[in-house]
Amino acid sequence: EVQLVESGGGLVQAGGSLRLSCAASGFNFDDYVIGWFRQAPGKEREGVSCISNSDGIGYYADSMKARFTISIDNARSTVYLQMNSLNPEDTAVYYCAAYSPLGQCGLEVYEYDYWGQGTQVTVSS
Repeated sequence: EVQLVESGGGLVQAGGSLRLSCAASGFNFDDYVIGWFRQAPGKEREGVSCISNSDGIGYYADSMKARFTISIDNARSTVYLQMNSLNPEDTAVYYCAAYSPLGQCGLEVYEYDYWGQGTQVTVSS
């Protein structure tokens, strides 16, 4: 019943932009944090950004602060990740995930209970 569905990935040239979407269903969206993670081939999954309805403020991994922006559309139960100035190091499968927090959203994989299937982002040089 719980579903998180990512979309918006694709192939983009270095310096370009993409906007990813995460559509949530099957749970009370307003009570959850939504996070974005990514996993490149041969590397561990890492946190990118997260947002909570409790404050509506996005939080970012240090390397993404200047280039990525997370936003939320409560009416559509959808979270977006705007990615600008992409470089080949951003190539990865991007996942959205959800959990019910007791405080500020986090960027640790273990905190999250539900995961989407991922969407591939490939940045060419």
